[in-house]
Amino acid sequence: MNLFRSEEHVKWWLEQRGYAGGEVIGVGKLCDLAHAWWGNRLCAAWRPRRREEAQSILDSLGLTGPFWRYP
Repeated sequence: MNLFRSEEHVKWWLEQRGYAGGEVIGVGKLCDLAHAWWGNRLCAAWRPRRREEAQSILDSLGLTGPFWRYP
């Protein structure tokens, strides 16, 4: 994961390095994802998520499409 100041900066960075792009999301969506994914991590009852649970988190945040498909 890399943080950039704008989508234009992402495009420039990718071009400079000859990389193909992945998915770009804003910081707000990143925070939503972090809270949904790790919000209960310190609870004693925490356990790793099953694949379906993990995919459900991504889907609930509108993170859909091939990039966001959980393996």
